[in-house]
Amino acid sequence: MVWLLGLPFLWFAQPTTGLLAIGAALAAMGLLIRGWAAGTIRKDEDLTTSGPYAYTRNPLYIGSLFVGLGVTLAGGHWIWPTLFFAFYGPVYARTMSGEIELLTELFGQPFLHYAKNVPAFVPRLTKYRPEQLDLDGGFRVGQYMRNNEWEALLGAGAAFAFLATKPMWLG
Repeated sequence: MVWLLGLPFLWFAQPTTGLLAIGAALAAMGLLIRGWAAGTIRKDEDLTTSGPYAYTRNPLYIGSLFVGLGVTLAGGHWIWPTLFFAFYGPVYARTMSGEIELLTELFGQPFLHYAKNVPAFVPRLTKYRPEQLDLDGGFRVGQYMRNNEWEALLGAGAAFAFLATKPMWLG
């Protein structure tokens, strides 16, 4: 549903150099977090507790928060980040709730122990070190590609390219 706002956002956005810079920095941080997470996780195969998952259970969603906030801030009006948060909060809360059920079903007690020790969203300050080490963990470019994370990079890049050039083609 958030994609329905894409065209109005691009049409009515009023980017400034300062907001583009701030937004790009936030989005870049989000893409780095998402990339690290996507290159580490092996969805539905293993309980990933290494890399960014040693600090938070949902680094992909934290990355998405920074990307979305960065893009919407670059849009130049307070309404865009407000609308982003209005969609982001309910959608990701529901998604995380569903994932808890799925991961409990798939991994049982190891997931429950992990969930008890690693926060769902706000990262912990120290690295989680489970008794059973995630020896296959760590970032892999192949895993990043299999998880199609390059699509997030391409999408954010296209949004910022559009916003950065919008003043030129409007006159």
